Amino acid sequence: MPSRRLALERAPDEVLCHAFLDGEEAAFEVLVRRHRSLVFSLVRRYTTRPEDAADLTQAAFLRALEASRRVFARFTPAGPAPFRAWLVRIALNLAKNHARHGQRWRPVLVEAANDEVAEAPGESAQEGLERAERARRVREEVLTLPRRQREVLTLRVDAGLAFKDIAETLGITENNAKVQFHHAVKRLKARVGEPEEMS
Repeated sequence: MPSRRLALERAPDEVLCHAFLDGEEAAFEVLVRRHRSLVFSLVRRYTTRPEDAADLTQAAFLRALEASRRVFARFTPAGPAPFRAWLVRIALNLAKNHARHGQRWRPVLVEAANDEVAEAPGESAQEGLERAERARRVREEVLTLPRRQREVLTLRVDAGLAFKDIAETLGITENNAKVQFHHAVKRLKARVGEPEEMS
């Protein structure tokens, strides 16, 4: 049994999707573990609190699970399964709905701000607080970007997608995706300086 679990952990997404269709429930668990941090990073851009991002992450995987048997059946066994791109679209839609309904302007609680302070080795408490404040300011500025710029930025920076994949996900041209990203980064630099994650 451990060897089967190890085989699943090493399997590409397309194998896991078809294994899940064949009744291997653990295959979907591997997909969740593999892509959870990606989804969290993506939806975090649309929230002010880590708790909201965690809820949206869980909702994205629940939505994916509900549609999985229908969608996975369309993935060709021989070709790559577009699971990641499909999951990113689900997460992005949930995040946009969350932001659209005014949730993004809820005040950040002190406990939530504390969660943002990562304990980097050799970093003082003051440095950690300053970094957390900078991250908060960047997130707030990202939320003020025009919708398309924000979408392209999050897909590029948080999801790590190539411009070609971003274009396909959003139904725009690759050149348009590059232009939107350029304008988003330029605007952020003007507002908060060089964001570390984009430098």
